[in-house]
Amino acid sequence: MRTRLCLNDVGKTFTMHLQGGLAIPVVAGVSFAVDAGECVVLGGPSGAGKSSILKMIYGNYRCERGQILVTEDEKIVNIASAAPRQVLALRQKTIGYVSQFLRVIPRVSAENVVAEPLIAQGTGEAAARKVARDLLARLNVPEALWGLPPATFSGGEQQRVNIARGFIAHYPLLLLDEPTASLDAANRAVVIDLVNEKKQQGVAMLGILHDLDVREVIADRVVDVSGFSARAA
Repeated sequence: MRTRLCLNDVGKTFTMHLQGGLAIPVVAGVSFAVDAGECVVLGGPSGAGKSSILKMIYGNYRCERGQILVTEDEKIVNIASAAPRQVLALRQKTIGYVSQFLRVIPRVSAENVVAEPLIAQGTGEAAARKVARDLLARLNVPEALWGLPPATFSGGEQQRVNIARGFIAHYPLLLLDEPTASLDAANRAVVIDLVNEKKQQGVAMLGILHDLDVREVIADRVVDVSGFSARAA
């Protein structure tokens, strides 16, 4: 099985510049890998550094120590030392991210929000919008809402738009940050199906899931972040 993601001795410290340069260690010595077709879930208590690890992989946080190696086509890219434009290119073609919060341009319809990542990867607009509509229907977003901006939606509806946007494109590596946090049982089941389909397509997934029922179904392995917590050291 091909390795898509490998973290080697990764560490992160926050510096509080408004507090006299106070250094707050977050994680240290983070080392694990995720293979194609595998869903790995980060475990451990709140504050252990799970979200920080995801954000370092996506390039939102700077990795201060170690390596974050991502397979891009036949190349291996170290996100810890990658230039900003390399990170942006990876986000378009290689690394997808489903966060807890939907951040979109105001007045853009839900259908267009969902279709945009697929269009950016080269799919025609009409075909991408068809896939977007199918995903929105599958996630039980009412058709009457598809042409409206998601900023007007409920929290659960926004999250379903967010999930559709994250799953629509073809990313070899997909990061999941509490994708089922505000969903009912029926829509949690849809997310489980979407994850299993991505596994079958060879997508490597790394997620945070406090929903234990979902985690037990989709996780191939759980990596306990507690052992990497620099605060406990």
